[in-house]
Amino acid sequence: MSTTVDPVTAVHALGFAWPTPDPFLFCVHHDDHYPKGNERFGPAASLAGRTIGQDFEGKDGWRMYHGSVVPGFPQHPHRGFETVTVVRRGLLDHSDSMGAAARYGQGDVQWLTAGAGIQHAEMFPLLQQSKENPVELFQIWLNLPRADKLATPHFSMLWGPQIPTHQLKDDAGRAVEVTTVAGTLLGKAPPKPPPSSWASRPDSDVAIWTVKLSPRAQWTLPAAKPGTNRWLYFFKGDALRVGSRALDPSHAAELKPDVAVTLTGGAQEVEALVLQGRPIAEPVVQYGPFVMNSREEIQQTFLDYQRTQFGGWPWKSDDPVHGRDEGRFARRPDGTVERPA
Repeated sequence: MSTTVDPVTAVHALGFAWPTPDPFLFCVHHDDHYPKGNERFGPAASLAGRTIGQDFEGKDGWRMYHGSVVPGFPQHPHRGFETVTVVRRGLLDHSDSMGAAARYGQGDVQWLTAGAGIQHAEMFPLLQQSKENPVELFQIWLNLPRADKLATPHFSMLWGPQIPTHQLKDDAGRAVEVTTVAGTLLGKAPPKPPPSSWASRPDSDVAIWTVKLSPRAQWTLPAAKPGTNRWLYFFKGDALRVGSRALDPSHAAELKPDVAVTLTGGAQEVEALVLQGRPIAEPVVQYGPFVMNSREEIQQTFLDYQRTQFGGWPWKSDDPVHGRDEGRFARRPDGTVERPA
């Protein structure tokens, strides 16, 4: 008698910060329905009742986060890992201690290796004064192995048109869309990750994919390599079946890596995020924005930051934003400017 293998090994409810498997550290799905903007790129709405500087409550469907005028995350340091920021709607203004700057969004991705240490600001400018300014993004923290914890910081932009989006049909002709930020799918690879990234190692099996299923559509997630950690996050829609298992909205499923998994959507459009990778399998000691392998290395990181400020802060304010008429761009530390095609 043949038996069907259940590909799901565990299920997790999702809060604000999502748990992730090694080699990832965590993921946050920012989905803020900002109102019209004012002349200072902030919300044209009262900020009364918000804990400015620590506004994470989601009052009225949006958050200021650590911003006081413009929503977002003013100047702050990182060491020992990478941030992968996937902006699905809206725009993000980036500035950092290397002198790099960018405005990106609408499917663009910034991949930033903090390595030995960097400071950056991530602000959400509300440019539209006549209509609402929704912002939706994933920020994914990807760990670095011990050998690359102190790598030279690296700034990368993956523009939306460079990132493969597979437009597929299931057997009944229903639409399936898979966007691949990292990891080859159907013979197409996205732009290369930064050189010191765990994802740049050919055997790391790192993938960052978003899957969109039209109502009732099916798609089979191909098997990964044995030993890979693979999680699927169900973040939009009414119902999703993972193999024979029903997964509730706002839940994640740990998956057996070397088993192909059929995903079946519900009556509404469904979206899910797939994170996978071979584990780094080293000790992780985290203190806020610093991720190292030992407590002693965290203590050294604080001493290094106090001494060097990770290169200092070349901007006039802690929460810089770019001009209202500035389009999407990236200015690299050497001054080179690029824009999406």
